[in-house]
Amino acid sequence: GEERSALSMKKKTLWDISVQAVCILCALLILFPILYACSVSFMEQKDVLSSPPNLLPPKVTLENYRTAFSRTMLLRYMLNSFIVASVCSVTRMVTATMAAFAFSFFEFKGKKILFALTMATIMIPPDVLIVSNFTTISRMGLINTYAGMCSIFLVSATNVFLLRQFYLSFVKSLKEAAYVDGCGNVRFFLWVLLPASKPIMVTVFLSSFVSVWNQYVWPMLVTNQNEMRTIQVGITMLKDRESAVFGPVMAGVIIALLPTVLLFVLFQRKIVSGMMSGAVKE
Repeated sequence: GEERSALSMKKKTLWDISVQAVCILCALLILFPILYACSVSFMEQKDVLSSPPNLLPPKVTLENYRTAFSRTMLLRYMLNSFIVASVCSVTRMVTATMAAFAFSFFEFKGKKILFALTMATIMIPPDVLIVSNFTTISRMGLINTYAGMCSIFLVSATNVFLLRQFYLSFVKSLKEAAYVDGCGNVRFFLWVLLPASKPIMVTVFLSSFVSVWNQYVWPMLVTNQNEMRTIQVGITMLKDRESAVFGPVMAGVIIALLPTVLLFVLFQRKIVSGMMSGAVKE
């Protein structure tokens, strides 16, 4: 019995090690382009195109970063992206919490149809609407404005779904008990529901922030003034059309990645707990 138990434990240990090794290998494969971009950003131009290629910089240099900041207004681009991403993320969080509250705790005519229509918007490819959206924004005179860049990112059906699923985990008798104690809808929403929703709200905010931060096509379409461009659009201005100079471009990519990577590192646990909370079934 003891031999079988020891053999079983040994097999389990070997299996766990194998699984971990496969996971690490997959992670390295996924991260390789980012790691290589980071390596190229510290290389001299002659080392980037050498044969055989260099995976690590033979000589570390910061010239690519100096070029990135001197050739373009990277700090202004990052400020623009931060403003747009922050405004859109806060607005998404506000609209999603209120919509999810209505879909979870209220009974009204057409509720299921409205929720189905809300979910149906997820299936519409954003590129299908880009021409009509641009025409609308242009007619409203919102080209080269923060309002124009934010306009199509202010609401997200996915965030509504996540918060609704989380709110459905609350017992409705809790709301009824709050009513008995004289707690109205607004007070219950602000003082009971929102404080208990911090993990899922952090997830909604961060996922929205990263999504909007990485947008490229729409900010490029609605801006033609250099000082209004976002970081994703600004990086493309680092490309040298006359020669293949990759160092400054990769430096710009790493600079653009830093805020989102930092957010994920700081709030990783809350993101995971928030996603698990949103997975509660009705």
